[in-house]
Amino acid sequence: MLYEKNIFQKDYKKVDIRFGLSYPNIYRTAMSSLGYNILYNLINEREDTWCERIIYPNIKSLESNTPSKYFDIISFSLQFEEDYFNVLQMLKDAEIPLKRKDRGDDDPLIIAGGPCATANPLPLSDFIDLFIIGEGEHTINEILNVYKNSSNNDLEKFLDIEGIYIPEFDNKTKIRIIENMDETYHITQPVISKSDDENYQSIFNNSIMLNVSRGCTRGCRFCMAGYLYRPTRETNWKHLIDIAIENRKNTGLNKVTLIGAAVSDYSDLDKLIDGLESEGFQISTPSLRIESITKETLVTLKKSGLKTITLAPESISKLRKVVNKSILEKQIFTVIKNAIELDFNIKLYFLIGIPGESNEDIHELCEYMKKIANMHRNPKRVKFSINPVIPKPHTPLQWECYDFKDIKKKTRYIQKEMKNYNIKCESPKKGLIQYILSCGNRSISTIIEKSLEKQPTLKEWKEITPKYDLDEKLPWSNIDVGVDERFLKIEHRRLRNLKQTPWCETSTCYNCGACEKVLLEKN
Repeated sequence: MLYEKNIFQKDYKKVDIRFGLSYPNIYRTAMSSLGYNILYNLINEREDTWCERIIYPNIKSLESNTPSKYFDIISFSLQFEEDYFNVLQMLKDAEIPLKRKDRGDDDPLIIAGGPCATANPLPLSDFIDLFIIGEGEHTINEILNVYKNSSNNDLEKFLDIEGIYIPEFDNKTKIRIIENMDETYHITQPVISKSDDENYQSIFNNSIMLNVSRGCTRGCRFCMAGYLYRPTRETNWKHLIDIAIENRKNTGLNKVTLIGAAVSDYSDLDKLIDGLESEGFQISTPSLRIESITKETLVTLKKSGLKTITLAPESISKLRKVVNKSILEKQIFTVIKNAIELDFNIKLYFLIGIPGESNEDIHELCEYMKKIANMHRNPKRVKFSINPVIPKPHTPLQWECYDFKDIKKKTRYIQKEMKNYNIKCESPKKGLIQYILSCGNRSISTIIEKSLEKQPTLKEWKEITPKYDLDEKLPWSNIDVGVDERFLKIEHRRLRNLKQTPWCETSTCYNCGACEKVLLEKN
């Protein structure tokens, strides 16, 4: 049984546009997405539009139980590549033609946004009418304005909107991001859900999500979001406290979750935490950067009720240089020691399949994890998550490939070596599929569509595994995310030479192109 508060109910006869905000994953995941929640509230502040949520596996809206095919616009939020299969399943179950060439004016306009849509829209280009490239707050309103003033689904009229990619025209487009976090939209009346089924509870259940910052310029070479959404932009800490207080008035909630690409890099983190605590809020955050964590921060988070600290050392010291994670061993073990003393549960993320990684490195990684776990009087309270590196578009790793055989062998070794510890390893096959969906071209739409009827075999996936040379034109070359390819090639060369690129916030500017992106937005 699901109970929701603060949802929007409107008279469909009094609106011009019915908008289906679709999420191709379960309710728990959808309602944990701050971006999804922002768009729901933002769009519903328009009197001419009723935005309703359609969440997989349902094809009817939560607000009015209206079937998807009766909406004017269906918008998919693409946060994870594996959700592409669910996008097609939702269209099929809703009796909406899968391919855009088969849809007419009586069918909904199908759009998509989110990090996966921004990085590489090609794999879904046969199915989606238009993609929002970047952060969608401004763009979505412009799409609605154009749609409202048109009489059909002719897509050419959307070409004048910045940050739009339309597969029919294969147009060049530049990412669009929010430049001022204090002036952008912040939720003050979020949807509150209650259920005895955990699948209908947000990951941040009964918590106010505060949008502390966006973007990260640390330069971890595997991190797609770190290259897409540069530069870092912060919300003023006093403004965040005001937003939290307004949320509490509207919801009665007293717990705050800090959301951002690099929350622990937030310049006024201690002021924000102290200010929220003085107002009586409990404080939580999904993850923290090791090099930014002080003992004072841990103490404050513990007092506010946080039970688990999530950290990402990524690998052993040598391989951290490859991926540009400039964390010293002393920093890692100091933070872990402090967390143990404060009786936190600890979750750590590690990567395998880093370029240049040897079998000896994997053995060293296992010994490294054992050392960390054995620091705790109860090693089972230290949880390890092992994931293969997935090369992603617009990162220095986009010219690397995914070695399935190597990943599989290393995963088996880790599982055997760490069998007495609290460890979870991601499936090597799942990693291969994610890589193909991330870096594939338009032709992989065939296997995505085929998956509706029959699961493709591992052999079929292997046969379409992409591999790109440094001088080759990439499938996503028409998508300009602001970071120069020249800079990415320099970073690719540096990773091969075990050279790190210091954080530009405390070092020199590397002319990656991202700050120029924001200057152009402002002008």
